Amino acid sequence: MRAFLAVLCWLAACLASLDARAEITRYAVVVGNDAGHAGEIALHYAEEDARKVFEVLSTLGDFRRENMVLLQGKSGSELARVLISMNARIRSESSAGHDAVLFVYYSGHADAGALHLGEDALELGLVQRLVQGSPADFRILVLDACRSGALTRVKGGHAVAPFPLSIDTELSGEGLAMLTSSAADEDAQESDELRGSFFTHYFVSGLRGAADRNGDGSVSVEEAYAHAYQNTLRASSQTLYGMQHPTFRFDLKGRGALPLTWVARRDGATARLALPPGRTYVLFSGDESGPVVAEVGQHDAQRVLALEAGRYFVRGRAREHLLEGLLELAPGQTSTLQESQLSPVEYARLARKGGTERALSHGPWLGYQLRSPLWSEASQCQGVRGGYALDLPQVSLSLALGACRSSFHNDVLHANADEFGLDVSAAHVWDFSALSVSLGGVAGMSWLHESFATRGRAPDRDSVALSVGAAFATGYELSHGFHLLVQALGQVNFFDQLRPEGALATPTLRLTVGAGKRF
Repeated sequence: MRAFLAVLCWLAACLASLDARAEITRYAVVVGNDAGHAGEIALHYAEEDARKVFEVLSTLGDFRRENMVLLQGKSGSELARVLISMNARIRSESSAGHDAVLFVYYSGHADAGALHLGEDALELGLVQRLVQGSPADFRILVLDACRSGALTRVKGGHAVAPFPLSIDTELSGEGLAMLTSSAADEDAQESDELRGSFFTHYFVSGLRGAADRNGDGSVSVEEAYAHAYQNTLRASSQTLYGMQHPTFRFDLKGRGALPLTWVARRDGATARLALPPGRTYVLFSGDESGPVVAEVGQHDAQRVLALEAGRYFVRGRAREHLLEGLLELAPGQTSTLQESQLSPVEYARLARKGGTERALSHGPWLGYQLRSPLWSEASQCQGVRGGYALDLPQVSLSLALGACRSSFHNDVLHANADEFGLDVSAAHVWDFSALSVSLGGVAGMSWLHESFATRGRAPDRDSVALSVGAAFATGYELSHGFHLLVQALGQVNFFDQLRPEGALATPTLRLTVGAGKRF
């Protein structure tokens, strides 16, 4: 009987929760503008950030689309008109026993006094008053604006007085929350790798489930902020412009936590993806050129994301390489990602791609070399050759040192020729699965020491040579940055061997087989 009563109580609590959720009508105004005033650098991702926020609220947050407005590239006067109109609608539609939530989000340029929407400006104080004075029971204002960037991009323009949103003083009225992406004297930053701002990226990832700290299947305002705060600090600490501290102030007295999204519900259209622990995973919509949808950090406890059904490109970060692959999510199903579904991609390849978190890769290599003879009837020149390679997005550079010996003998003479060489090569690399192919040019110099054994007198001879040629190489990636390589150099060597006719131009083919390590 006790068990039966417990089940009844649990069901009653669930039904009460559903009723409470059903009595809340949610409204949203979501704004993004890449353009600012004259002289301000155009942003790349503010309007895309707004779209991401709009989508996550409409799919997971019980914000019906007819109660939402998405403004992209619109003016300040248009935003003011929409806020006034939304407040009037909330006032006319409100009724006893039914609460209303107003969520306002802005991503774009700003200065100390106003939001910059193209050449138009909207006074920041007016935005605060329109949100704070809304007839909605819950009012949430999220501002992702300011300046700066370094792999991060300027999100504002030029230095001005501090952003003046006052969130350290007591807020008037209960049911009000204000969030900003940075402190008063800091810059908000957007990332090329994330294809969005740090703050909004982690805010949206949190709303998709990464911020569900208590595991109740919903993400509250406080949980979403805490997730965005910690991860924005971590990500911005690695940029040239330093740490970015989001700020937060709320007053929800007597109301409890306010859920913004529900990630555990089964609506037949949403898919859920469980990610394995121990790594950071980033999901892109469609393929790797698509927009970044969400991220789960290496140390995040909650690793289940709620996503729209469809195709996703998954990238996981390991110590020495990335894990990448495509994943298809079916509607209404929960999938668990297995690392065996992903392929390892060494960081050197990422450096050669460009546009990733790796701008370069470098490391040593060593191998056996075989060079064709400098004169007829001499043997092949055999020895060792090694160097250091640097991979950049457009070109791979390598500095190499080598030594080899060849010999020649007949009935009256035996000769040894020792070559010591230095060369520099520059090549472009094409990557195919685990195999890479490169083609470029090479230039160098070498010292040739020849010694002779004969019945007569034959002193040793030293020659210096310059060489130019073409370089062709293939590489095969192993793991942890190790790789095998085969390189062929076609060179013309100009040796000054004290001949009356001058320098001796000799074509050679140099083959190197070896292995290397990249960092």
